[in-house]
Amino acid sequence: MSAFDTILNKPALSLDDLVILLRSEDEQMKLLLKNAAGVKEKYIGNKVHLRGLIELSNVCSKNCFYCGIRKGNAGINRYNLSDDKVLEAAMFAFKNHFGSIVIQAGEIGNSSFTRRIEQLLRKIKQISGGKLGITLSLGEQSFETYQRWFEAGAHRYLIRIETSEGKLYRKLHPNDSLHDFDNRLRCINDLKKIGYQTGTGVMIGLPFQTVESLARDLLFMKDLDIDMVGMGPYIEHENTPLIQFREMLLQDYKRFELSLKMIAVLRIMMKDINIAATTAIQTLNRNGREEAIRAGANVIMPNITPGRYRDDYALYRNKPVTGLNHVDDLKMIESGLKRIGHSLAYDEWGDSRRFLK
Repeated sequence: MSAFDTILNKPALSLDDLVILLRSEDEQMKLLLKNAAGVKEKYIGNKVHLRGLIELSNVCSKNCFYCGIRKGNAGINRYNLSDDKVLEAAMFAFKNHFGSIVIQAGEIGNSSFTRRIEQLLRKIKQISGGKLGITLSLGEQSFETYQRWFEAGAHRYLIRIETSEGKLYRKLHPNDSLHDFDNRLRCINDLKKIGYQTGTGVMIGLPFQTVESLARDLLFMKDLDIDMVGMGPYIEHENTPLIQFREMLLQDYKRFELSLKMIAVLRIMMKDINIAATTAIQTLNRNGREEAIRAGANVIMPNITPGRYRDDYALYRNKPVTGLNHVDDLKMIESGLKRIGHSLAYDEWGDSRRFLK
C-alpha cells in the first residue's frame, strides 16, 4: 500500500495528511475522488436532495471586500422580492416535489426584516400543509431572531464563515463591528444551541489563502460537528476591493480542481453530512455541478428566483443563469445526474443524517 493509500485509510486525518490530499494531482487526485465517491455511496447513497433557491433580496448592510452585492457597490440594480413572489416560488417548489427550499438574501438586521421573514415562514408552512422544508441563509442575527424564525418553521440555517482563520478573515472584511469574526462564530454556536441543522462553508482559492489554511478550515468544520456545508471556489467580481489582488489567484481550472478535492476530503472526514454542489463551481466548469456530486456532494440547489431578478443577485463574475424555465431546468438537472448514476430525491426534506443521529 502506498503512502497516499495509507492516508486515505486512516480513521482520522491530521493537518499534514489533509495538506497532502489537497495537493494531490493526476492519479492521486483520481484516487482521492474515487475514495470519496465510495464513502458517499456507502453512507449517503446516490440520491441527490433538492433545495429550491429563492434569492429574496440583494440589499445588504455589509461591505465584505469580495462580494458583488456589498453595500458599497453602486453599480448594481437593487431589488427586494414581494411576499407574493416569494410565495409563488415556494409553491412552484412544492407543486414540483422539491421537498425543500432555501431563502437567501443580503444581510439585514432590523425588526421589520425579522418580522417579515417570520411571517413568510408561517405562510409557506401554511400553504404547503407543513410539508415544505425551509433552510435560511440570512446572515448574522441575534439569538432571539434565530429563535423566532425557528419557531416559525425554519429548521436549517447556513452561515458561511468563508475562512476559519481570523487573520485572513480580517483581510476580507472591513475592520468594524459589522464584520466581526467572533460574532460570526457566535452565530454558528447560537444556531446549534437552538436546534437548527447548522451549516457553514468557506471560499476556496482566495488571495492570501494557503493549502494549509484550507486544511485548517476542514478541521474547523469537523471540530464544530457541523451538519451541512456549502463551499465553492472564490470567483472575483470587478466592483469589489479584492479585485486588486487578482494576480494572486489560481487559474480557473486549478480553483475548480481544488474545490473538488475539498469536497472529497470533507466527505471522507464527515461521512454523513450534507454537502452542496454550489452554483459557483458550475461557473468554472459547465459540468461542475455534476462533478461536485461525483466528488462527494449530495445536495443541489436549482435557482427558482423569478428570472428577471436572477442577474442582479451577482455575488461574483459570470454567475450561471439559465434561460430555461424552472421546469425545463429541473429536467436538465435530472438528465445530468442520471448520466453519472444519481437520481433526484423528490418530496424529501433531505435532512442531514449526522444531525438525525
